[in-house]
Amino acid sequence: MAVQTIAGNATTASVDLGPAVALSCRECGERFDLGPLFACASCFGPLEVAYDLPAGDPEALRKRIEAGPDNIWRYAPLLPVPADVAGKPNLNPGFTKLVKADNLARELGVTGGLYVKDDSGNPTHSFKDRVVAIAVEAARAFGFTTLSCSSTGNLAGAVGAAAARAGLRSCVFIPHDLEQGKVVMAAVYGGELVGIEGNYDDVNRFCSELIGDPLGEGWGFVNVNLRPYYGEGSKTLAYEICEQLGWRLPDQIVIPIASGSQLTKIDKGFQELIRLGLVEDRPYKIFGAQAEGCSPVSAAFKAGHDVVRPQKPNTIAKSLAIGNPADGPYVLDIARRTGGAVEDVNDEQVVDAIKLLARTEGIFGETAGGVTVGVTKKLIEAGVIDPALTTVVLNTGDGLKTLDAVSATSQATATIKPSLDAFRAAGLASA
Repeated sequence: MAVQTIAGNATTASVDLGPAVALSCRECGERFDLGPLFACASCFGPLEVAYDLPAGDPEALRKRIEAGPDNIWRYAPLLPVPADVAGKPNLNPGFTKLVKADNLARELGVTGGLYVKDDSGNPTHSFKDRVVAIAVEAARAFGFTTLSCSSTGNLAGAVGAAAARAGLRSCVFIPHDLEQGKVVMAAVYGGELVGIEGNYDDVNRFCSELIGDPLGEGWGFVNVNLRPYYGEGSKTLAYEICEQLGWRLPDQIVIPIASGSQLTKIDKGFQELIRLGLVEDRPYKIFGAQAEGCSPVSAAFKAGHDVVRPQKPNTIAKSLAIGNPADGPYVLDIARRTGGAVEDVNDEQVVDAIKLLARTEGIFGETAGGVTVGVTKKLIEAGVIDPALTTVVLNTGDGLKTLDAVSATSQATATIKPSLDAFRAAGLASA
């Protein structure tokens, strides 16, 4: 347990973030004390949480995890949270279903086992509840009184809900043209919701300015000054997938790319499980999925570049519409290191994939889920994904949030008078 004093905000707080011992620069390796920092003071590289993870008998740790609560706090010994986190007011996200998708597998010609990790079952119906839950603990530790974020929608709702539960004020910032369902879901929790004229990258720049202004004093921006802690929440997807597969790594996994943080942290989670002896060390491939209308990482991968050139987003997959993804270069490294790839699909393919997942497995995914399923289909057809291997596809949110994407082609089959004759006349009786 790392305990230290943090000066700032309204009070001085004693910091207990469990096994977390420092922040470490991903580029130069320099270490910093735990605090609300996100960039290296020496090289401006991104900071990550460094740990003193449990050592000893892997089987004992495995049993300890399995005896824990049915949410992400079963993995508290591996996260930057206090040991008593499960007893605090929070939304307790995680341990969502890993669905064995046999119907979808037959449709796609997969013989090695296809699974959908369905994170629409989280409290605000997206994976963002995981990352926000970790950020809330950091915000508490550092004495922040307001929880904030820049968001493409799902994160805004997750922050609003988590802040309400934790008794914190929230003020979140979104692009002005988000899907109405996400706007309502973010606003209903009673915090301030501010639309910014522009796209996500404009919103993010504004939040970075606010952090450096006296107006932002006492504010914890979950994906900016709390980003190192926030990102660790995505590791729990890796932990759960491996545990749900019987403590083994998937052969292949397809992950949507917005900022790229989720993909990099899932890889980090796999590596931690290997080092702890909780899973067998064997090869796995990571594939990134983007929408064609916002595919800077895919474009860089296909061109063989190491630098990701920003794009102006233009896609129905607004939750992935980040034109300048912070973790883009690291995604490229991971895809290449593991033998995976980064691919994209157009909006029509996204819609088709949403409907394919719905009609085969009864899972109504949002547009990001359509992107991952669409990319999976495309890569199988191209011979890049091996259909004989165990494959996991992520669905990160609920389709009820992005109804506009499929509403035009998902309407009543027929409208009839309330009589059997009318039903017969409509030709539906033997359909």
